[in-house]
Amino acid sequence: MHIVLASRSPRRIELIQQLGITADVLPADIDETPHPHETPVDYVVRLAKEKALAVHRMAKSDLLILAADTTVDVDGQILGQPTDREDARNMLKKLSGRAHRVHTGVAVCSHGEIRSTVVSSIVIFHPMTDETMEWYLSTGESMGKAGAYAIQGQGGVLVETVRGSLSNVIGLPLTETAQLLGISAPPAD
Repeated sequence: MHIVLASRSPRRIELIQQLGITADVLPADIDETPHPHETPVDYVVRLAKEKALAVHRMAKSDLLILAADTTVDVDGQILGQPTDREDARNMLKKLSGRAHRVHTGVAVCSHGEIRSTVVSSIVIFHPMTDETMEWYLSTGESMGKAGAYAIQGQGGVLVETVRGSLSNVIGLPLTETAQLLGISAPPAD
């Protein structure tokens, strides 16, 4: 299967490849500002749909368009990508020693028709010392990551446990994405 991926995220590209899919990468340029009183779940679903439609208008292709958006949710507060190191530090302080939710909205656009879903996982962080936090910030990995961490990278040491889809926390829930794309699992041997 060949699709258009409305993201330049290396993580999403790798996850798509795990499904045996090749993709043309065409990132969407949309305003990602949360609407007033918008829940984190509504936010990621809206952004995924808007990205898919924006790329549909640009692509002029009959290929399926896949878009996704991931956010970290702490008590209903949306933690997107940090703007700078201090913002990343503040996010990590909020996550230290507690549970939070990671939501990913996924949308597929075909001929202007949208199908979407949202997947949520619970992530529990170990309590972080100041030294651990400064070490992690010094890796630079926080930038460009919702909630200021990458579970698939060095940020994995911050995580005590994950309940739910790990691929969702990375940025694209594989099972649900395959279902939206109409991909069935190969038969078991």
